[in-house]
Amino acid sequence: MEKIIGFCGLVCSECPAFIATKNANDKERERIAKEWSKEYKHEFKIEDINCDGCISRGRRHIGYCSMCEVRVCAVEKDVKNCAYCEEYACETLNNLFNTAPQAKKNLEEIRKSL
Repeated sequence: MEKIIGFCGLVCSECPAFIATKNANDKERERIAKEWSKEYKHEFKIEDINCDGCISRGRRHIGYCSMCEVRVCAVEKDVKNCAYCEEYACETLNNLFNTAPQAKKNLEEIRKSL
């Protein structure tokens, strides 16, 4: 599977919800829903576990991803991901990097190639 980098630098194609969606695997969706319900203290149902990736437009996104500030901004600016943004790295993105340092590494690698 092609590596798909989300707007924020997280790797969508490595997300279990993305993989379960691509494989139409209801057993895996059920497992993820149970796991995430415990981890995030929010009830997820099997039908909630459908995602085509952050950068897909007008498609399915997991809960928070559909309203994520980083995603909303990147869509408005029509950038491939935040590495391509003139305002990289903004405060919102830097806040995310505190909890997802790998996202920063991924975007920094992309910026090196620009």
